[in-house]
Amino acid sequence: MGISPDLPDKQKKFDAKHHLNFPLLSDPDHAVAETYGVWGEKSMYGKKVMGIIRSSFLIDEGGKVIQTWYKISPQETVPKAMTALAGL
Repeated sequence: MGISPDLPDKQKKFDAKHHLNFPLLSDPDHAVAETYGVWGEKSMYGKKVMGIIRSSFLIDEGGKVIQTWYKISPQETVPKAMTALAGL
């Protein structure tokens, strides 16, 4: 699943455009992002802004974090997760 601070209507448009095929959860107050340490200062077009630090987490059915990837590109997310899953 994916989580972003975007509201559900914006997420639906994003999903329709990109055909994600997985659920998106809305975190507008970024409480989940702060819990996972992925809400922070980053550079955007040469300016420092607060926002999501793109990250991916592999979490088991019991809620244990098995693997983390910070500052991961969208293209690397699925291959890295699949490699980690294959190693379990």
